Amino acid sequence: MDYLPFFMLPVAFVLIFVGFPVAFCMMITAVLFGVIVFGDNVIFQFVDKIEDMASNFVLAAVPLFVFMGSMLERSGIADRLFEAIHIWTRRLPGGLALATVIMCIVFAASSGVIGATESVVGLLTIPIMLRYGYDKALVSGTICAGGSLGTIIPPSVVAVVMGPMADVSVGDIMYGMALPGLLMAGMYIVYILTLCIVRPSAGPRIPAEIGGPGLAEKLWISLRNLVPPVFMIFAVLGSILLGWASPTEAAAIGALCSVGLTVLYRTFTWSGLFQAIVKTVKITAMIMTVLLAGTMFTGVFIGAGGINTANQLIAALHLTPWMLLSLLMAIIFLAGVFLDWISIVLIFVPIFTPLIRTAGFDPVWFCVLFLVMIQTSYLTPPMAPAIFYLRAVAPESITIAHMYAGVVPFIVLQVLTLAIVMAFPVLVTWLPTVMLQAR
Repeated sequence: MDYLPFFMLPVAFVLIFVGFPVAFCMMITAVLFGVIVFGDNVIFQFVDKIEDMASNFVLAAVPLFVFMGSMLERSGIADRLFEAIHIWTRRLPGGLALATVIMCIVFAASSGVIGATESVVGLLTIPIMLRYGYDKALVSGTICAGGSLGTIIPPSVVAVVMGPMADVSVGDIMYGMALPGLLMAGMYIVYILTLCIVRPSAGPRIPAEIGGPGLAEKLWISLRNLVPPVFMIFAVLGSILLGWASPTEAAAIGALCSVGLTVLYRTFTWSGLFQAIVKTVKITAMIMTVLLAGTMFTGVFIGAGGINTANQLIAALHLTPWMLLSLLMAIIFLAGVFLDWISIVLIFVPIFTPLIRTAGFDPVWFCVLFLVMIQTSYLTPPMAPAIFYLRAVAPESITIAHMYAGVVPFIVLQVLTLAIVMAFPVLVTWLPTVMLQAR
């Protein structure tokens, strides 16, 4: 067996931990081992990878979703959504936290861009929750976990990137992730409600307002503030799930709708549009550079016989399919402690997916399990992007200790979601099957 490809992983990890950018670490490793294995001919393989990426229609959805998230930051939609949701949850235990999670669900279903969601929602809701004496750990956990729901609730930029790497339809992944995503969000809501009932000081009820809005006024506020974003969600997510548009086409519709929302809410400015475009170019350039580096890396790994060697090693270990799956999930979880999501996807998806197919598992189901584990990587320190996003918008009174304590229960809920989806694959496979029959 040829073990040379397996030295690529530690070399890349050493370069990452030294502090080099992830894209350059993977490119350097790919070039180094590619020259050793293939000599000068490796240049032809790299050119093929560049052509494959440049001609991949699905990846065109990435800048469109990023632009949509950037425009939503400037649309004023967060204030309106919070008002529409909060008037119904304010009298419940932990009502502000519940409204925050529901608003995060709406944002996740709108754009799937996590940093934008957490920043906007955090800036809006943290001061209000602190004003009413909410537990700082609960505030932190709610913002971090809710803000990162864009990973597992479609449409998801992570799913768009993962599909081509796993050679799986992005549409099927989005169908498959819908129910697990809602399950996870529902568990967040049940946990917050239960905690605030058992320990009222964690999320006090807001006192009733004298002369507060009546039922008719509440309905009008909800209708006025919820209909435009719900229409956008249907235009994007509905068009994908109903088979009316591909993810890329739906992303284009969403980008147009996001501009329309800023016009509707009278928050559109040319400078805001320019800033959104600049931000989109920067983030897209970063994602595409890392994607190219990842495809170069995995191309050399597979071409050098890494997958065949891995299959032989696993066969020698005599692992059952479920033992193999559990091992892969554990590796992804540990990787999430140290690496960002895009590195995990690019390194492990192309390596693990052939092993999963050989073991007889549904690759779409595995991709959704992978997404759940990616969700945990947002919360597990030290490489916890959700905590970094929160630190950027939270006041000094919320410490890193509050954040770490707050995310632990939500990590447990994410692992529980993983266990449920592993035990009941139908949660993933049912909707893609139904939609395929309906086409």
